[in-house]
Amino acid sequence: MFSKRTKVVLYSVAGIVVILALLIGWRYRPYAFHGMVMSSPEFAPNFTLISSRTGEPVSLRDFKGKVVLLYFGYTTCPDVCPASLSDVAKALDRLGRKADQVQLLFITVDPERDSPEEMEKYVQHFGGHFLGLVPQSPEETFAVATQYGIYYEKRDYGSATGYLMDHTATLTLIDKNSYIRVVYPFGTEPRDLAADLNYVLSRW
Repeated sequence: MFSKRTKVVLYSVAGIVVILALLIGWRYRPYAFHGMVMSSPEFAPNFTLISSRTGEPVSLRDFKGKVVLLYFGYTTCPDVCPASLSDVAKALDRLGRKADQVQLLFITVDPERDSPEEMEKYVQHFGGHFLGLVPQSPEETFAVATQYGIYYEKRDYGSATGYLMDHTATLTLIDKNSYIRVVYPFGTEPRDLAADLNYVLSRW
């Protein structure tokens, strides 16, 4: 039989072992992203569109080495687009200087009304890490949107601004090596997006 003192020592050691095991498990647990994670990351399809900043063609591959956030919308969107882009801006604010390693690409699904000039005025409301991209034809809009699983459709609801565009409001995160990592639903919290960006920036 163990003495009372020996039992105390053994119980203490066992307790320390359990605590260490829990700490190690916590330290090395898999990171939990806040969106739909690609179980087998796919290479992001390339595209070339017109930059709102320069009026010249720009390709997705031009941003290799940065984390890209890809969003499809339009400048006269009454609610979803401004809310989504505002949340991204708040997430980037949380990153501080690391935000320089992130590029938001805002692709219009309404090039009929969204000229490069209009897009530039719009994205500047959200900060310098935002760039508008404009397809040059309806066919090009469809081709790029389809590659990323984006639905959009012109609808006339009798709005004072004319027709509206129904569209998928997801946000796609592409890592520095051009792989699609996470797709976020509308309403993802800025703090959650910022946490994921921090993780991706430190890993891929």
